Amino acid sequence: MKHPRESNEGEREGDGMLAGLREVGVLAVPFVLTQILFTTMGLVDAAIVGRLGATELAAVGLSGTWMWTLTSFFIGASSVVQIFVAQNQGAGRERECGAWAWHGLGGAVPFAVVAAIGLFLGADAFVEAIVPDNSIAPLASGYLRARAFGVVGLTAAIAISSFFRGIGDARTPLVATIVANGANVFLALGLVYGWFGFPALGVLGAGIATSIAEWLYFAIMLAAFLRPSLRARFDTGWRRPDLAPIRRLWRVGLPVGGQWVIEMLAFSIFMTLVARMGDAALAASHAFGQLASISFMVAAGIGTATATLVGRYIGAGEPDRAAQRFQSSLVLGGTTGGLLALAFVAFPELLVEMFSSDPEVIALGIPLLSIGAFYQLFDAFSVLTAGFIGAAVAEALLARGDEVVGVDSLNDYYDVALKRARLARFADHPRYHHHEFDLADAPGVRYSITNPSPMATPISRRS
Repeated sequence: MKHPRESNEGEREGDGMLAGLREVGVLAVPFVLTQILFTTMGLVDAAIVGRLGATELAAVGLSGTWMWTLTSFFIGASSVVQIFVAQNQGAGRERECGAWAWHGLGGAVPFAVVAAIGLFLGADAFVEAIVPDNSIAPLASGYLRARAFGVVGLTAAIAISSFFRGIGDARTPLVATIVANGANVFLALGLVYGWFGFPALGVLGAGIATSIAEWLYFAIMLAAFLRPSLRARFDTGWRRPDLAPIRRLWRVGLPVGGQWVIEMLAFSIFMTLVARMGDAALAASHAFGQLASISFMVAAGIGTATATLVGRYIGAGEPDRAAQRFQSSLVLGGTTGGLLALAFVAFPELLVEMFSSDPEVIALGIPLLSIGAFYQLFDAFSVLTAGFIGAAVAEALLARGDEVVGVDSLNDYYDVALKRARLARFADHPRYHHHEFDLADAPGVRYSITNPSPMATPISRRS
């Protein structure tokens, strides 16, 4: 991708919808593949373990969901490294980019270590508290302990991969993810079924395989990050993390990590309630969740590419082109969301059979895919929109010399990470003033269906 600072002629040629689709699409393809492959580790666990039975698939689904909930705060917080890297590169400060990865590691990894230890030591007690079925409990706690070993490696890998996303390099994380997924498939087949001379450990083996693959992912990303060419350009060599930039990261990362936890907590509670309906219902819900996560990751990959381009163009002082790239992302995201929804409707049985051959699981999973197809398109737009229009207007007004006042409750109806990323662009601007409080207008029809009361809530100031 060309650096945003181009000639006026180049700017005119790059402002059309087709040019925008081409630029977003070229950058989004490896991002989308990386996002999907990242999700594939959990999908592989589900697909391989599902052949053992509905109980085993249910155990992996419930414990895996709670594992993400308990650790997603650190992973989400470390992902904001991308924001600062993209802005520094867009502003021509490439030598400052590498430091942000080290600050991200210093800010998130120590807390991830504590979380991993707590998860390992408390797995039995935690699972006993949430799982009513004794047939699931020992399998779920074993899988949870095995996955605890990978928490630190995954958190560190996310921080470094965010650096690569920030500089627009999607190829390196993609290659690392492909290698890690290949290792996960090989190890999972061996450790679950006892192939290739490995012991047959069943559900526990799937957790061990994924943790090893997560550490492998980190090792590849770290080696790429430290290679001489990047050191020379982005100053990626070792440095002691600095508390001042770490505080800046946490100012943006705390709400992002918190939003990840809130979203995952809601889903984990739902899965825990489903567990009380039986192993087949839980297994079907997990299979659907894995398929839905793939379609979501397509939109997330497009959103990541768009955020990188927007950050670069904003850093380069080109808000108009940043807004145009957002418009292109809507077209691309809407098209892919529609195609995925069509696949859910056309091939539901085939998709569910990827995870289980149990007739009851298949019967329960098919209607779930029909429901999922309905909201795929809406989810794609939800991931991609999240405030780009308001941010572009604010940029234009500030560039014109106006005073801008922003009002947003920063609720978690859609991705708070994107909201915080845009606010970070204005954080140090002397003419931008942000007020965080609730205007009482609940943001969305789908939310109002299940939560009608906020629509009548009077205006209230948030502390």
